[in-house]
Order: sequence, then C-alpha cells, then structure tokens
Amino acid sequence: MTSETRDSASFELDRETPAFYRRLGPGLYAPTVHVQGAWRDDEQHMAPVSGILAHEIDLHEPREGMQLARISFDILGMIPALPSRVEVRTTRPGRTIELVEATMLVDDRAVVRAHAWRLAAHDSEPVAGVELEPIPGPDAMQPWTGADTWEGGYIQGLEFRVDPERRPGRTRAWIRATNPLVDGESCSPTADLVRLADTANGIAVRVSPREWMFPNVDLSVHLFREPVRGWVGFDTRVTMGPTGLGLTSTTLHDERGPVGRAEQILTVRRMPEA
Repeated sequence: MTSETRDSASFELDRETPAFYRRLGPGLYAPTVHVQGAWRDDEQHMAPVSGILAHEIDLHEPREGMQLARISFDILGMIPALPSRVEVRTTRPGRTIELVEATMLVDDRAVVRAHAWRLAAHDSEPVAGVELEPIPGPDAMQPWTGADTWEGGYIQGLEFRVDPERRPGRTRAWIRATNPLVDGESCSPTADLVRLADTANGIAVRVSPREWMFPNVDLSVHLFREPVRGWVGFDTRVTMGPTGLGLTSTTLHDERGPVGRAEQILTVRRMPEA
C-alpha cells in the first residue's frame, strides 16, 4: 500500500486532474474533486464509484464474447473521498455464465460491494424485441443546471438535458460527463454508462433535498445489449412510501434507444436540524 493511502488525514482532493480518478497502482485510485458527493463534500458520489468498480470488473480476467448483463451494488456506508482500493474475484466461474465480485475499500474498510453477471454472446437477432418506450433525444430537451438542486463536484461536472414537462417524482433526461473516468485510460461503453446510472436518484426528486434525505443504499443495473458511448438517457420515476422507504426506477437509454433498467432503494427521512 502506498504512503498516500496510509496518510489519509493529509489527503486533499485533486482539483487539477480532468478526470474522476487518478490511478495510483493496480486496483488503487485517488479520487478527484469530480467525484465529490452531493450530500457531503468529504464523500465520494456513488455514480463514479459504480463506474470504477465496473471498470475493474472489465479488466478482471477478460474473455472475448462475454458481456456484462447485470451489475448490482450494495453501499455499506459513507464512501470517504480518500484513496480507494478495488479487489476483484470470480465467485462463480463458467464457460458461458460467470459471476464476478468487486469490493471497494477505503482505509481497509469495505465501503461498496458489487456483483456482476457476465454472459456469453449468442445470436438472438431472430427473436430480438424491445417493449421499453423510447424517449426524445437530447436535442429535443432543455438544458438544466443540476447544481441548482445539488452540491458537490460530481454534479458540477455533468451536462444535463431535461424534459420541459418534468415534475417532482417523474422526469425524462439525458446526462453526459465532461471528464473521463480515469485519467489517461479508456473504459468500455458499459462502464461509461454505469458511472452515470446512480444519478437517477437526483433528477426526479419528489421533495427538496434541503428538507429531506433520501439516499439510496443500493443500485442494480440490468442491460439487454451493450450501450454505445455518448449521452445516457433516463426515464425515471420516484416512489416514496409512508414508512421511510422509497424506490427510484429508471429505463436507461443510449442514443440508439432503450438499453436496460436501473433500480435504487431509498431510505427516506427528514433532514436533521442544523
């Protein structure tokens, strides 16, 4: 482990690097200000964390013809904005179906755990069909400044287009990041999409985040084809129950149309008094 990870107390977020992360070594990353969370300025936003875990899964024992079909994340607590290590292992090997697990650790504490199913590609073109509704493209929507609702370096580094008829709890939107995931590295189109998926919980809020807290404790992304790189579309609905539970449900799109689904379970509670 490097001296940078040992001396967390002196770590400061890099404000110069135009990327979410700098690689420090195999599986080891330093977050920049562009991952800064929306609820606290000393935490990492889950969206880029999801992306870096997906990126490390892509790099783990890659095989031609395998594709990521589902990736789910359990958020084990606040994710400190400190150097982070990702450990990856195959938990269910197989020739055509395999399960891979990735864990992010900060100061040797697990903060997020991901499980990904990778499935072999087959020719299913004769039966292909999509029942998910498409949404208008980004050029048909209006610019929106996410920083008007949310704080933090992550939100400030995004470009938004939103449906002019959006309302609390329901919106259609397109998002793209102005910075790459890792400085000096390319990632797959899938990791590029996954790194934005968690943003869904902030684009169709039912209540003000200055009055209520509703962080998600998980994120699940299901894909039925590999996405193309570019704008990521969100067709999002937010549901809140009467006992502190909520659900953010999203159909994910790329510029060719629907590509999959994302779900997030929320813990809903009043914002504590200052």
